[in-house]
Amino acid sequence: MSSPPQVQEIPAQTATPTAERAPEGSFVARLRVGRWGTVLALLTILFGFALGGAFGAFETPLKSGLTARAEAVRDGVYAGDAAKMKSVVDKSWTYYKRAHMHGGAIGAVALGGILLLAALERPRRRARQSVSLALGLGGLGYSSFWLLAARAAPGLGSTDAAKESLAWLAVPSAGLLMLGVIAVIALTSRELFAPRLPA
Repeated sequence: MSSPPQVQEIPAQTATPTAERAPEGSFVARLRVGRWGTVLALLTILFGFALGGAFGAFETPLKSGLTARAEAVRDGVYAGDAAKMKSVVDKSWTYYKRAHMHGGAIGAVALGGILLLAALERPRRRARQSVSLALGLGGLGYSSFWLLAARAAPGLGSTDAAKESLAWLAVPSAGLLMLGVIAVIALTSRELFAPRLPA
């Protein structure tokens, strides 16, 4: 009588992970929670640096563009007042520079706040997401506001009119920034002065 055929056992293969995940509670895992705010903050810094580069490479064309916008409405908006037109164009160029400086400075502050938030252990996921997004959106929006105001002012005949027309962007952006910074201060103070969490 023949013996039953032997069944060869095939060793089980463990699935190869496609990507390593950061352990829960690590700095990287907490930073990923605020990833959209982080990306927006980095884009804000890039925005500021790119404007600085544009000023170095295309300063004359940029200034000429502002003058051309004013010249197009010289008779209607400025009533032929060359001095007023020059004043608005000069101030518009100052707004260009403000956009550049705000982009670099606010973007760096927003990124620093988000990184600090990721280093804290106490804040909940929703708080991390909300504060990071507020800093990122606020920084990019407020920096963009100055650029848009610079371009709008020559055609409107006034930088005040340009700012007024863009209040829908400036006010929420500044508000998000303020709330984000205040939240980071509050959450950091809580982390530093509250009783330590059990190990």
